[in-house]
Amino acid sequence: MMKLLLFGTLGCHLCEEAEEIISLVSDGNLINIENIDIAEQMQWQEQYAIRIPVLYHPETKKELGWPFSRAQVQTFLNELRDY
Repeated sequence: MMKLLLFGTLGCHLCEEAEEIISLVSDGNLINIENIDIAEQMQWQEQYAIRIPVLYHPETKKELGWPFSRAQVQTFLNELRDY
């Protein structure tokens, strides 16, 4: 199962949109998405504050930053399957 992190924060409407797009693409795939609130750690705030939402693959350290479409998420996932 592929593990991804979605960096965002509470009350972020773009993060909610990103979650919807990701759920449409990941439906039926073996993907575990963990939502990470950047407010919990200063390093995340510094790195992602003006970029959220960001989909992140911890093994490769590859990121897909907002804005992204269903097609872009699918391409991102396909690229990660090779690892």
